[in-house]
Amino acid sequence: MNTHADSLTDSTDSTGTPLPSRYTRTAMTLHWLIALLMIGNVVLGLTAESWPDDWVRPVVDTHKSIGITVLGLALMRILWRVSHKPPPLPREFPSWEKIAAHVAHFLLYFLMIALPLSGWLHDSAWKDAATHPMRLFNLFPWPRIGYVMNLDPALKETLHDRFGALHTWLGYALYALLAMHIGGALKHQWIDRKSVLKRMVP
Repeated sequence: MNTHADSLTDSTDSTGTPLPSRYTRTAMTLHWLIALLMIGNVVLGLTAESWPDDWVRPVVDTHKSIGITVLGLALMRILWRVSHKPPPLPREFPSWEKIAAHVAHFLLYFLMIALPLSGWLHDSAWKDAATHPMRLFNLFPWPRIGYVMNLDPALKETLHDRFGALHTWLGYALYALLAMHIGGALKHQWIDRKSVLKRMVP
């Protein structure tokens, strides 16, 4: 059953079918949950080495667990978006701004997948992975990528370094995109006086 927020409309598509003016409740929930987890994971990733020695390993393990959780939620979010048409941007937005918004959203979805996946590959290529099993939030075992774990040790060490570097650079890209995404939303809200935020809040 559609909620009231799901049924609000302000325009139609090329066939005359009404388009929603807000995202669905499910999309909103996934959006904010993923956002909070990713921001929290950024903080953990940047501060992991500054924690007391006894805390470093738990912080790193929590970082990994959140990353895997984000990967799963991001896949759910993408599947939901494919099957539920998102609300259109306001008609008065210039074409370049609409294109920029779509490109930014695509890149954010890409990073939601690529960032945790690169971290998982990096962790699977760790030389001590076999003797240090991974546990999701310390509740139950989570497998590493077996193909990577079984590679030649020298190759695995090389991949560990490369996936680690990739994970770091993807993280920098995420910081930049998040800043643009948040900045753009606030600009529309407070400067342009176009309330796009209401599309993503209950």
